[in-house]
Amino acid sequence: MKIENLSELSDNELQEKLKKLKSNKIMDGAMIGFTVGIVAYSAIKNGFTFFTFFPLILTFFILGNSKNNKILEKEIEKELETRKI
Repeated sequence: MKIENLSELSDNELQEKLKKLKSNKIMDGAMIGFTVGIVAYSAIKNGFTFFTFFPLILTFFILGNSKNNKILEKEIEKELETRKI
C-alpha cells in the first residue's frame, strides 16, 4: 500500500490494517525461525551445501518485507494520531 492512500482510508480501515500488520509480525517471526531451523538441521544432517543456505535466501526476503511493514505501521500510527479528536 502506498503511503499517499492512507489519508483516503477511514479510521476503522486504518485500525484493521494496523492489526493485520501486527499479526504479520508474528508470522514473519515464525517463518524466520522455521527457515533458520531448516538451515541448522540441514547443516547437522548433510553438512554445508547450497541447499543448506537456500532457506536463508527466503529469510532475507522475509526480513525485507518486515522492514517495509514496520515503516508502513509507523505511517499508519502517525495518520491515526493526526485524526484523534
